Amino acid sequence: EVDLCGHATLASAYVLFHILKHREKTIVFQSRSGELRVTNTPEGLTMDFPAQPPRPCLPPENLRKAFSKSPLEWLKSEDYLVVFPDEQDVRDANPTLSLLSTLELRGVIITAPSSQYDFVCRFFAPKYGIPEDPVTGSAFTQLAPYWASRTGRKHFRARQLSARGGEVICEIGQDRVFITGQAVKYLEGTIFLNF
Repeated sequence: EVDLCGHATLASAYVLFHILKHREKTIVFQSRSGELRVTNTPEGLTMDFPAQPPRPCLPPENLRKAFSKSPLEWLKSEDYLVVFPDEQDVRDANPTLSLLSTLELRGVIITAPSSQYDFVCRFFAPKYGIPEDPVTGSAFTQLAPYWASRTGRKHFRARQLSARGGEVICEIGQDRVFITGQAVKYLEGTIFLNF
């Protein structure tokens, strides 16, 4: 079990609100990172997660070697955060996953400012069998505080640039990050358990 999983939180809330027709506006989940609230809004499902502001760091050698282009900044929180000058650097990045899998932290977020969005990002966690995650809610608990500190803004529209990709709206609150996204049902089935 991980401390915080945006996918699982969003999917569970989607099922409760849209399939099981939960009537309350907000659902509270208990997780290893504390209480997680999800509110059903017209814009989508808004997850209320603890902020995890990153701080500058000296990058481990394998993190530096994993990228062919030099970034502007190296930071860390739950994950390493690597900041590049522009969106194309993030799109073109092809890190050496075998080097990333040796790092002590959960994963690596790369980010840059964007012309179409406030920022773009990608997330790699080969150490946990995830070469590249499609959309990583928990990464935005680090990205939103970072971009807020750089821009003075509190509200962001971002795009995760994985092959599947996704758009995320995030807002900074008091030690919290509010992450709004969409979910869709793509499969329904029945599981039989024999006891």
